[in-house]
Amino acid sequence: MDDPIRTEIMKHRLVSVAEEMGARLQRAAFSPNIKERRDFSCAVFDASGNLVAQAAHIPVHLGAMPLSVQACLESLTFHPGDVAMVNDPYRGGTHLPDITVVSPVFVEDHQLQGVSPSATLLGFVANRAHHADIGGISAGSMPLSQEIYQEGVIIPPVKLMVGGKKNEDMWRFFLANVRTPDERSGDLRAQLAANRIGIERMTGFAERFGVHTLLADMDALLRYSERMTGHLIGQLPNGCYRFEDSLDNDGFSEEPAVIRVAITIDGEQATVDFSGTDAQRPGSINAVYPVTLSAVAYVFRCVLGLDIPSNSGCLRPIEIIAQEGTLVNARPPAAVAAGNVETSQRIVDVLLGAMAQACPDRIPAASQGTMNNLTIGGWDERRGRPFAYYETIGGGMGAGPQTIGASGRHSHMTNTLNTPVEALEYAYPFRISRYALREGSGGRGRRQGGNGLLRSYEFLQPAEVTVLSDRRITQPYGLEGGAPGHSGRNHLKRNGIGQEVSGKCSFSVEAGDALIIETPGGGGYGTM
Repeated sequence: MDDPIRTEIMKHRLVSVAEEMGARLQRAAFSPNIKERRDFSCAVFDASGNLVAQAAHIPVHLGAMPLSVQACLESLTFHPGDVAMVNDPYRGGTHLPDITVVSPVFVEDHQLQGVSPSATLLGFVANRAHHADIGGISAGSMPLSQEIYQEGVIIPPVKLMVGGKKNEDMWRFFLANVRTPDERSGDLRAQLAANRIGIERMTGFAERFGVHTLLADMDALLRYSERMTGHLIGQLPNGCYRFEDSLDNDGFSEEPAVIRVAITIDGEQATVDFSGTDAQRPGSINAVYPVTLSAVAYVFRCVLGLDIPSNSGCLRPIEIIAQEGTLVNARPPAAVAAGNVETSQRIVDVLLGAMAQACPDRIPAASQGTMNNLTIGGWDERRGRPFAYYETIGGGMGAGPQTIGASGRHSHMTNTLNTPVEALEYAYPFRISRYALREGSGGRGRRQGGNGLLRSYEFLQPAEVTVLSDRRITQPYGLEGGAPGHSGRNHLKRNGIGQEVSGKCSFSVEAGDALIIETPGGGGYGTM
């Protein structure tokens, strides 16, 4: 029988490894997107690629990362000193800018047990970071695309390091396909540094506790999370709970994109069935299966409680049905850049809407339901080199049974910060002329929904801009009689004349133009 005290202590030890990896990655990174916004995630895995422990980073990364590690295991043979990289959304990735770096943790048996000098694979450490450019048809690699080949360079599982030495051919190939190679190289080196500290800590644990003991402790953590998840599911009322919601469009037509779910609770098992969801679209709002898996894992973790260790064991009592070729399980070569950032948010809205019927005392109204993705790129005349900027913008959170909605926050599948105005204006040829809460945008109710944000960008030189946003037509729903939050708006101001631009668009700007992003508010809760 597992020792619960030992399991709890080991949980915190392994989580501390992932947290320290994140601290090193942030300090060493070159790009503001990773250094300032913390658009990255770190985790520890067992030898089969199961997630064992994670830092409190980004939900849409962490739920998908085990599939990337497992894809590397299926495609590559690892030896000490090897490091793999992958970004292919159809091999465990989320979208192309998210590069996952995977390092095996080998322990030399003779150092620990005085036996043969063979190496034992203890597990893996990995991190995923959003690179501000990965090639493709537009700077920032979040284009208004119609196939994945337009979104950037696709990296299957490949060796970035072999036996502790750089795979020079792979490095040259990758850096030749991006607009900002110095920044990309710096960020990749930061990812390698993060994994190195993870390897040091894991091998230190193995030396201290013994390889077999550590492996047993990791397996005990997975079993504990599985048992606890099943137990907490069993406390929900049996039944089938349905909900649907839609994305505004895919950027190429005005047709809404509907996501439907039926969640069945049967004892200590749950089935999440997305049957009836719309087919994948020409635009990039298609989500690959790892994104959907991440959303399901996130929602059940929030609903069931945060005391359960977050690892692959949490998903064992949950069956997911997601038909291939739909918005929630796209087939290649579908474009997927916005599926990771926009469709993931709507999947969460749909799942929470269904769970509100099973446990209304735990579920808040809808939050803004979009990440308000903005990419700006071009030639930086000040520095004489290309630049690529990427950011997501916070909004209003939904009010809950006991609390008002927080204002101006990133919510659900993103857990990043904003880029500080000072850092942004130092790094890029534009400035922020206004940054404020969007007063009155939260839904009314007994508990008020949170307000969105207003952020105005003033361009100092020509650039190319892409906006991928949603909830510009639909509104974040309220619950228990609460009003929905206000939709967002995007405006371009040129020569003193303002015009509204659509939620998903690309356009050129000139010096003196301004882009104003107004993000949605959260839904209200309860009647007044």
